[in-house]
Amino acid sequence: MTTTLYDFDAVSIQGKPAQFSAQRGKVVLIVNTASACGFTPQFAGLEQLWKDYADRGLVVVGFPSNEFGGQDPGSDTQIAAFCEMNYGVSFPMMAKTRVNGSDAHPLWQWLKGEKPGLLGSQAIKWNFTKFLVGRDGQVIKRYAPTDTPAGLRGDIEKALAAPAP
Repeated sequence: MTTTLYDFDAVSIQGKPAQFSAQRGKVVLIVNTASACGFTPQFAGLEQLWKDYADRGLVVVGFPSNEFGGQDPGSDTQIAAFCEMNYGVSFPMMAKTRVNGSDAHPLWQWLKGEKPGLLGSQAIKWNFTKFLVGRDGQVIKRYAPTDTPAGLRGDIEKALAAPAP
């Protein structure tokens, strides 16, 4: 049986269970985030994607991580408040998560295995690495931290145009 996004669960930044099976048939953009990173302003672009495409089936999901330069040291409550106050984030955010190493969240282990990075590296290199998942629950593409949310619009529109399985 093929593994899909829908096989994974997480915990929301509010501490509640989040089952990705609830996103079945939607296009999902998954991003590891940080509140004090040079790429942190991408929250605004991610929020814009969410606002522009949510009614067509896009879900943006942020996973805060403190693994890169200690750039998200706050509690989940502090991170949620920062994101909402500074960037108006209303898309779903998960609890702080490990994305690398043997204790990485199983979802992130799967994402990295499905779409390795440059030269086949599976490690997440920095904050704001992004994965686009299609309506079928399969990873379409991996994006570098330097890839802006606006630069993903073409791929998102193509994924949204695909029929739901």
